[in-house]
Amino acid sequence: MFDALSERLESAWKKLRGQDRISHANIQEALKEVRRALLEADVNLQVIKDFIAQVETKAQGAEVIAGVRPDQQFIKIVYDELAVVMGETNAPLAHSATAPTIVLMAGLQGTGKTTAAAKLALHLRKENRSAMLVATDVYRPAAIDQLVTLGKQIEVPVFELGSDADPVEIARQGVERAKAEGIDTVIIDTAGRLQIDRDMMAELARIKQTVQPHEVLLVVDAMTGQEAANLTRTFHEQIGITGAILTKMDGDTRGGAALSVRQISGQPIKFIGTGEKVDALQPFYPDRLAQRILGMGDVLTLVEKAQEQIDFTDAQKMQEKILSAKFDFTDFLKQMRLMKNMGSFGGLLKMLPGMPKISDKQLQEAEVKLKQTEAMINSMTAEERRNPELLASSPSRRLRIGRGAGYKNDSEVTKLVADFQKMRNLMQQMGQGGLPGMPGMAGGPMPGMGGRGAMPGWRGYNADGGKKKPKKEKKKKGFGQL
Repeated sequence: MFDALSERLESAWKKLRGQDRISHANIQEALKEVRRALLEADVNLQVIKDFIAQVETKAQGAEVIAGVRPDQQFIKIVYDELAVVMGETNAPLAHSATAPTIVLMAGLQGTGKTTAAAKLALHLRKENRSAMLVATDVYRPAAIDQLVTLGKQIEVPVFELGSDADPVEIARQGVERAKAEGIDTVIIDTAGRLQIDRDMMAELARIKQTVQPHEVLLVVDAMTGQEAANLTRTFHEQIGITGAILTKMDGDTRGGAALSVRQISGQPIKFIGTGEKVDALQPFYPDRLAQRILGMGDVLTLVEKAQEQIDFTDAQKMQEKILSAKFDFTDFLKQMRLMKNMGSFGGLLKMLPGMPKISDKQLQEAEVKLKQTEAMINSMTAEERRNPELLASSPSRRLRIGRGAGYKNDSEVTKLVADFQKMRNLMQQMGQGGLPGMPGMAGGPMPGMGGRGAMPGWRGYNADGGKKKPKKEKKKKGFGQL
């Protein structure tokens, strides 16, 4: 997501490197690069014009702070303006003082609206808000069955009256049922429609008039680029919406939708879908997305993902194991699976500052290595996982494990065991450094991860896991440190 835009913007900063100050003359080339980057990202043309004008005005009037390079100052200006264009702050979901809060989901056919409704219900469950799904899509084959299946998966009740009932009546009775059962939030999934289908748009308007929702969320496919903003504006003019959910943000989207919706439609993006799994929904934070676009990572979202998955009692026990060098392959496998639950390995790395510089090829290789490592650990006995020293002294055990994982000899297992022992020793030495309970993230070697055990490209360590000699660097100040 946004890789091409990030690379284009990086070339814009280079235009200002080596300059001693920001001036009208030296920012013109940088502005041209920013304009090209936004055009290629399929951002709305009027949004681009306004954006460039604002950046140029602020850049020329900016005083360069002592110790901050002009390119760093320019990045700060672009960052601020990106956040403004996307809405500046998160627009939270409404929460009515009198239950239930009613959320009406709308959207075109094929945007992932039904799945988005289930994702939203699960998100509310995580916030300790009870939810009920209401199935009013009586037109698409198996639409009701899909919602019922998703409801069972996330343990959220689904109200439906079959495919022969009137959608308006289904919505009305669904809200009444939610009131009777004391449900906090009711989410009404409507049929996908076309903008030109007047009958379907009229039906949506009748549902809205009947249930009087607190939120009308338009589900938009982010792959449609700037057209997503025009679609949001059209639906707002015809139906009246309160916000949008952008789906498929994990795909090959160029970013135009996220950068255009708020400015063109006037309605905020409230959530983004970041994958096919039912838990892949995140509240939309304009400042965080601006950071990711500019290659600064998104540490806050990473921390929130970790908080959802980590049992901090287990984390404390894991830390004690690490400090006493009792961390074993069973613990390592548990941490690998925890990382999987948080999302793809590449997606997690890109949330860390500087990590977007890693190529897709390197990330794919890392994913493959992790799968191979998991296969080898799964081929071990419980005793071998608890006591890695057994493997270090037994070639026959290593050979058996290697064959069980699909290798002809024991070389990969030998390497895994050696890397694991180095990692365990290093983690013990580092004490409380790095992310608790997440081996390899402390900067040390990750077993099976490229080279001779070190995480590829991980700053500060040689390929064999040994620490590099520090280079003398001048202290930097200002925005460039973010």
